[in-house]
Amino acid sequence: MSLSTDSRITRASADTSTSTRTSTVTRYATTRRGPVREAVSGVHRVVRILGRAVRGAAMWARETVSAAGAFVVFALLLGAAAGSVFGWVEGWAVAAIALALLILCIPFVLGAHDYRIGLVLDRDRVVAGSQIAATLDVRNDGTRLSLPGVVDVPVGAGLVEAHVPLLRPGAHHREELVIAAHRRGVIDVGPMTIARGDPIGLLHRELSWPEVQRIHVHPVTVRIPSTAAGLIRDLEGTPSTALVDADLSFHAVREYVVGDSQRHVHWKSTAKTGRLMVRQYEESRHARIAVVLDLASDSYESDDEFENTVSAAASLALQGVWEGRDVLFAVGGRVPEQGSAATQSIRTLSTLTPRALLDGTSTVDLADDVMRLEAVTALTAQAYPDLSIAFLLTGSRVPVDRLRHAAVRLPAAVEAVAVRSELGAEPTLRNARELSVLTLGALADLPQMLARGALR
Repeated sequence: MSLSTDSRITRASADTSTSTRTSTVTRYATTRRGPVREAVSGVHRVVRILGRAVRGAAMWARETVSAAGAFVVFALLLGAAAGSVFGWVEGWAVAAIALALLILCIPFVLGAHDYRIGLVLDRDRVVAGSQIAATLDVRNDGTRLSLPGVVDVPVGAGLVEAHVPLLRPGAHHREELVIAAHRRGVIDVGPMTIARGDPIGLLHRELSWPEVQRIHVHPVTVRIPSTAAGLIRDLEGTPSTALVDADLSFHAVREYVVGDSQRHVHWKSTAKTGRLMVRQYEESRHARIAVVLDLASDSYESDDEFENTVSAAASLALQGVWEGRDVLFAVGGRVPEQGSAATQSIRTLSTLTPRALLDGTSTVDLADDVMRLEAVTALTAQAYPDLSIAFLLTGSRVPVDRLRHAAVRLPAAVEAVAVRSELGAEPTLRNARELSVLTLGALADLPQMLARGALR
């Protein structure tokens, strides 16, 4: 029984099986070139190889050979040419000396070194006139001896150099640096480079590290008492026309409605009218202080006068931020050269925290193509209509008439104070209907001048 079953299975598979035959034919075509074409193709290959080699050598020479090294190479070529053409022994002597110098200097720049460089600053925010301590650490992470070198640390527009001695594998060199921050601004430290070269100065190589650290140099400020700044009067806010159920400025009484708090029931009026009466208040709005700084370069006699003005502006704004006030610090935006004459813009500095405010004042600088003080004041009043005090800070070249024109751009309810920096001048205070004009001879005079009644 099992044999017949196996035979059926065999026949069925034999009946249904098919066989296919496939093949792939590949034909190779060859083209014979003549000897001339073979020679031309070989010349082209040689020229390409030589071109790449020459470009690489030129790049290496441009990065490695100094001006003195180029002079020695020129002396080598000129001496060899003079010796071979004219038979001058002196020419061959010059060429031999130049070649010997180059051969002696080449080992100092051969090979790659595995350096690890770190620069740690003790702080990244300082006041103008301070110094920053920095620690430079250079480590040889390679397996070979590292020859002496020089680490160049760009600091703003200057350069600090640190000499690195001979380093064994795994050794490191630490050096203390001092970065002077004489003036307000932003100082970029880096990218650092380490240079290796021969003692004569013919050849040198540089390695670069792209890391850049930033130092904010804040302006010098003075502490202004809150009473002198005229801010105590705004502790309770300024009453508005909006009526609310709870605030500090009492307005009137009205009849009780469902949902009113029993804390606001006015019992005397309730007893008189026989109906339950509650107090109604005017919504109080806290004042906003505006500090407008003039950035036009023709408004100041010198850079020191501008720095004195920036310090005064930062002191006024900083006092408001410390007391939790709503402070607006505005400077003029740049006027585009090809733009419309009606194009105007202002830039506001962050006043969320004292640190953010001082970082912002580190970035402001004089310019020729910025909006004038009058336009900046008008745009500030238009963009922020709920101002109560506005400080306009400028230099000694701005006449009082321009300050009056700027003050009239403010709403009538805004108290305007103009601060004119004039280094060495006697501090004076003039009160007019539009504004108070304060002449500031030194930053230390600011608290006393405000205490004398600059704010009425």
